[in-house]
Amino acid sequence: MAEDKQHRIGVYVCHCGGNISDYVDVKKVTEEIAKEANVVVAKDVMFACSDSSQNEMIEDVKANKLDRMIVASCSPRLHEITFRNVCQRAGLNPYTYYHVNIREQSSWAHIDDKKGATEKALRQVRSAVAYSRLSEPLEGISAESTPAVMVVGGGIAGLRAAIDLANAGIAVHLVEKDPFLGGRVPQLSQVYPQGRSGPEIAKEMVQEVQSNENIAVYTNSEISSVEGYVGNFKVEINTKPRYFKTTCPRIASVPDVQGVPNEFDYGLTKRGAAILPPYEGTYPTIPYLDKEHCPPECLSQIQAICNEAVDLNEQPKNIRIKVGSIIVTTGFDPYEPKIGEFGYSLYKNVVTLQQLHSLMELGIPNKVHEIAFIYCVGSRQTPTRENQDVNEYCSRYCCNATMNVSLSLLKKIKGLHVYHIYRDIRTYGLNETLFEQASKENVLFFKHADEAPPTVYENDGKLVVKVKDLLTPIEEELELPVDMVVLVTGMVPRKSNEQLYSMLKISKGKDKFLLEMHPKLKPVETAMAGIYIAGTAQAPKDISETVASAEAAASKAANIALKKELILEPFVAHVNPETCSINKLCIQECKYDAIEIKDESGKGKKAWVNAARCTGCGACVAVCPTGAIELKGLGNEQIEAMIKAMARRQ
Repeated sequence: MAEDKQHRIGVYVCHCGGNISDYVDVKKVTEEIAKEANVVVAKDVMFACSDSSQNEMIEDVKANKLDRMIVASCSPRLHEITFRNVCQRAGLNPYTYYHVNIREQSSWAHIDDKKGATEKALRQVRSAVAYSRLSEPLEGISAESTPAVMVVGGGIAGLRAAIDLANAGIAVHLVEKDPFLGGRVPQLSQVYPQGRSGPEIAKEMVQEVQSNENIAVYTNSEISSVEGYVGNFKVEINTKPRYFKTTCPRIASVPDVQGVPNEFDYGLTKRGAAILPPYEGTYPTIPYLDKEHCPPECLSQIQAICNEAVDLNEQPKNIRIKVGSIIVTTGFDPYEPKIGEFGYSLYKNVVTLQQLHSLMELGIPNKVHEIAFIYCVGSRQTPTRENQDVNEYCSRYCCNATMNVSLSLLKKIKGLHVYHIYRDIRTYGLNETLFEQASKENVLFFKHADEAPPTVYENDGKLVVKVKDLLTPIEEELELPVDMVVLVTGMVPRKSNEQLYSMLKISKGKDKFLLEMHPKLKPVETAMAGIYIAGTAQAPKDISETVASAEAAASKAANIALKKELILEPFVAHVNPETCSINKLCIQECKYDAIEIKDESGKGKKAWVNAARCTGCGACVAVCPTGAIELKGLGNEQIEAMIKAMARRQ
């Protein structure tokens, strides 16, 4: 790419209301840049993003026949699109614009060295000019869009997203791995702050899904393959057999052959091989046969009792669909305490918060008069030399949920004594009222040090919690005899979905939850265009936060589904077939499966980039030994020119 001496470049250096100019000599930078070749206009502006500055840029482009534009200001995440639109309105190709971040990278990074910050900012802008001299107009990548969305996960987040999309007239494929819709919420006896029951909330949403003709539901199903790219994902769904075709009124007379722990109440009761709908209003309303726990005598009994209601020879089905985007709402698992952790599994009345919810429905024993809640079990753990794989994050919902359930218990059980044993209490936002209310009730709070957690043991058949209370003047060590200990367990990522996440190329954060592009600017987007995440698959959340993220993901997915044509960013890899040696290192390096081998007319087999699937990460460029693969908009020659300009002495 040869340097074009005819380019006419406009450069605008922003004061950012003092955020930049307090530490960078903006006027000096502007004066020096004006001396650079091809720079026709160089101005410093108070707020480059203001309407008046944008209009001034448009006038400069037209009056001075500018064909390239540079703005040195804040993060491109905030305003790169803004200034691309300015170029477009001025008649320039928006991809000839270059954004320089001198606020975060120079001004804010060097507040103790104004001279150094100014020098660094000047070098940054100078390298941008070198880039612009070699830049070429690019065109957005056009891709057709399929007006359908797949939602993976039938919990609260998935149901909300599906309903919002369907109400917008978009076809939705809702895929749930379990035999019934609803997820975790139906397992909750009462939800804060409204006090509604979990099954009631789930029932309302499931009924909305059932009544909407735009939603196709696949329960007991998993994704077996995903191909394609944004706007054109081809998905194969594997639906496992239910074996029940209709309801069977006499199913209750089938004996519990295996006595399998009931997953719905976290193993507090046993279930048979025939799994009935776990709560009123779920979908489907017909049972599911757990054939793995149903030996031959069990199968023969079910066949005899239910007759035509079952088909024990039913086979799995593979269903192929095409969608424009995918929303992943696969939920969480509650932390499972280790054997002996605060007495768990050693003593009968040591239960988790989730099990307590089930006990409130099943009936808490009348003999419970004193109950202790131990906070942060499975959350905010400290790594040790022996164990680095711990959950250092806060699970967010636990404090609020515990306050709420303890208040509910006080209403149910007269004379109940409640003890809250905690490191910190985080009833954030409006939920602080729960803490205030609990403080006024028959509740005692004991705060322990991080390094001195409470211990639980049994004395003469009575549970005892020993804790050193930091709230007393002498930090007294107390022994609290109780009838029940509730371990306030947090959320952990679902390990059973690893294959799905790998298939969809979704990254995970340090906490092993699914990782969004940016927590504020792109909170539900992933590195793969057209694939979104929501709910507790992404991070610990309460119900309101889960629903909000699902609505955001649905909005993003609808934006794709409602367009016939998508225009994607052109900053993707491309291959020069003349120099491609087909060593396949680029294919091995690309984690998005965007590169393949194709026949190139007259040149034989060469590497080829699927532009719609490429994310522009540049990993393939780094490993290509012949330099045959480069990024559009950031070629090797441009990078070299920028480095030389950055290193040049004044």
